[in-house]
Amino acid sequence: MRILLAEDEKELSNALVTFLQRSGFSVDAVYNGGDALDYLEADNYDGVILDIMMPKVDGLTVLKRLREKRNRIPVLMLTAKSEVDDRVLGLDSGANDYLTKPFAMKELIARLRAMTRNTECSGDNLLTIGNMTLDRSTFILSTQKAQIRLMGKEFQMMELLLLNPNQLISAERFLERIWGYDTQAEISVVWVYISYLRRRLTTVGANVQIKSVRNSGYTLEVIS
Repeated sequence: MRILLAEDEKELSNALVTFLQRSGFSVDAVYNGGDALDYLEADNYDGVILDIMMPKVDGLTVLKRLREKRNRIPVLMLTAKSEVDDRVLGLDSGANDYLTKPFAMKELIARLRAMTRNTECSGDNLLTIGNMTLDRSTFILSTQKAQIRLMGKEFQMMELLLLNPNQLISAERFLERIWGYDTQAEISVVWVYISYLRRRLTTVGANVQIKSVRNSGYTLEVIS
């Protein structure tokens, strides 16, 4: 799951990025509302964390512009303000949820998961194909024979494959969704992680495979 974080306090932003990544999210971080709007033009995110007080364009204005464009992406607002009127204004402007600083990181993750889960077709933490299931809350990939906990980027790639069964996902899309637009990683890193995931599937005895289509991408398919 890919999140855009718009927070101008760089120390807080860095801490949030680290915690979100450890919790299984892919994150792009920006430090002002103008950049947030630019990044959101790509329509490549599952949710947004918006600080209200930001330079160039404030968070409420970013939110209003999104909703004016009928963009229904889930938005969690962050602010140092605690007055009821500020919370009401954010929610009335189209925010899905609201957190007042300071907040507990675990609460942020719980609210973010609940917010994005409400917009997903599955509405469930469990993704299944063939005899294999991925638990999105624990990162556990399992069959009736065995189970294994996936690491961060392994989990994110498997989640993307499971959310798009029998659909080709290009290496470039993996790189953008999981490593981010500003990554210095080479495209070969995707091939390395695909190799890791194939080993994980073998380890748990899954009856699915990651099939590669030359010059096109990868797809997750049940082995007939």
